[in-house]
Amino acid sequence: MSFREILQQQQRGLEFMGNIGVIGLHMVSGPLVGVAIGYGLDVWLETGPWCKLIFLLVGIGAGFLNVYRDSRRLLARMAREDARRKGLAGEERLSADVSPAEEGSPQPAAAERKHEDA
Repeated sequence: MSFREILQQQQRGLEFMGNIGVIGLHMVSGPLVGVAIGYGLDVWLETGPWCKLIFLLVGIGAGFLNVYRDSRRLLARMAREDARRKGLAGEERLSADVSPAEEGSPQPAAAERKHEDA
């Protein structure tokens, strides 16, 4: 594994960690924004705690929806990375199984037999 591949792998890991951190922020920011909007409406409309409670529930729902969407996106990306990595590993294994003499001729044994018969 080259130094460049190691750096790319670390970068992908940091990107995944960043995405996971964003998921945590969605869990906090949705309810906070909901409470702030509800508080503003309660002050403006003089309705007591009702708008805060309603918008808190809306904010919690929005937070969970964002977490669900981000999680699906992250899992799909991780699956693509795994498939790409497995595909590269399979190609390396196949190229290691084929010797340089076999690459040029599709049937090396038959060609050798023709030379032996002559």
